[in-house]
Amino acid sequence: MIASHALTQYVPLAAQELDNNKVTPGLIGFVIFAAIALSLWALMKNMGKQFKKIDFEEAPDPAAGAARKPSRGLRAHREAQAARAAQASQDNPAS
Repeated sequence: MIASHALTQYVPLAAQELDNNKVTPGLIGFVIFAAIALSLWALMKNMGKQFKKIDFEEAPDPAAGAARKPSRGLRAHREAQAARAAQASQDNPAS
């Protein structure tokens, strides 16, 4: 009875302090947000470690492998074209 009487005295004080136009999440909201942010950071850090462990090299397609040579870069490609053109002009001097 005494505890309920003491609580009823504080209810009007709490109602007077509450501003309906200003409601904030308070300490509990901050703690929950911080816990979510911390767990997200930990998950991202773990995901980075897992991705570093992956050693993936795609197997070449057997059908395309016979018809296509591996890429050697643009400069090497241009040099190969120039060499083929020079060889073709030497093989066919009439052109």
